[in-house]
Amino acid sequence: MKKIAVIGGGPAGMIAAGAAAESGACVHLYEKNEKLGKKLHITGKGRCNITNAVLSDTYLENIVSNPKFLFSAIRNFDCFKTIDFFENLGVKTKVERGNRVFPMSDKASDVVTALECYTRKSDVKIHLGSAVKEIVVSDNAVKGVLFANDKTFDCDSVIIATGGLSYPGTGSTGDGYEFARKTGHNVTKLYPSLVPLLSDDIFIQELQGLSLKNVEIKVFAGDKVIYKDFGELLFTHFGLSGPIILSASAYLHGKYKSDPVISIDLKPALSKEELDKRLLKDFEKYINKDFANALDDLLPGKIIPVIINRSGIARTKKVHDITKLERRSLVDLLKSFTCSVKGVSGFSNAVITKGGVSVKDIDPKSMRSKITEGIYFAGEVIDVDGYTGGFNLQIAFSTGYLAGKSV
Repeated sequence: MKKIAVIGGGPAGMIAAGAAAESGACVHLYEKNEKLGKKLHITGKGRCNITNAVLSDTYLENIVSNPKFLFSAIRNFDCFKTIDFFENLGVKTKVERGNRVFPMSDKASDVVTALECYTRKSDVKIHLGSAVKEIVVSDNAVKGVLFANDKTFDCDSVIIATGGLSYPGTGSTGDGYEFARKTGHNVTKLYPSLVPLLSDDIFIQELQGLSLKNVEIKVFAGDKVIYKDFGELLFTHFGLSGPIILSASAYLHGKYKSDPVISIDLKPALSKEELDKRLLKDFEKYINKDFANALDDLLPGKIIPVIINRSGIARTKKVHDITKLERRSLVDLLKSFTCSVKGVSGFSNAVITKGGVSVKDIDPKSMRSKITEGIYFAGEVIDVDGYTGGFNLQIAFSTGYLAGKSV
């Protein structure tokens, strides 16, 4: 019977361990934390966005880095197989806006419990508080693992499923990258991704706490649009956050000569001509009011002072005195409210890590190392990442399942 060591008790590690044990291997799962799925407990604000209910082609369109590498993994264990997997473990699911799949209970803990039950049912030996220090290799093949207490476990194969660097407080401290480097693998540059953006625009703090739904953003690097999206964003005390901002962050990692600029269309459902007609209607309603009191029907109260200030129209100017040129300039501002970007927040606020073990060193059909015999990789430690919406957890499930079935 093959002896397998799985390093990491997150989603990729748990599903890999269970799949390997189902295939007849003797599997030992080593987690350095005091419990399994520590990071998984806090995903989706504690609700756990399990996956995204889309076909495989659409799924791969939502992978930012190396989508072709995931073709076999997704074909073997796609989004719908993931849903069935959890349903069969007793986790009822529901589909929300954007095809996001959540447990019906809205409890990430139910997902963790189901994965733990899967591993135990498959007779995986679980070792908590067990930090692996090194993978033992001889003649370019795995011989075992060495622990922090200098004890060893002899095994035939190792699945590295240690996560990345995001949320280091949950134990994601980059151990897997060091294991990979020491066994001859290349690790690409690492960045925090799906992370809030930083801005030093003076109006940012005035807008702190304001959430805008159904807006459209475009991210400019110079004159080039490098990303666009539609959905919800949030102003924070240091910049911008929210689903569409987190996804935009996947493109902002020092690649551009000038600082990127976010352009927010506050009224994407209306063309400029339609918005101008809407303004005319509101201005007729408030024709004898000050400009400062004429925008309440159109915009959230918190953003109105900022819009007025940036419009160049005096707050106390009577609506009937506003010129056609001023009104057209106001339309332009509402259709392109710009915020400068000075960088991204760090790994402590990042949902995932961008970068990782080079996909050139991994066989995509098995997750097996091309460099060292007996090493497999699964999850965030690999250089693949996607947008928000359950796409990254699906990477963990698909690569973990394939690695487990392949050892």
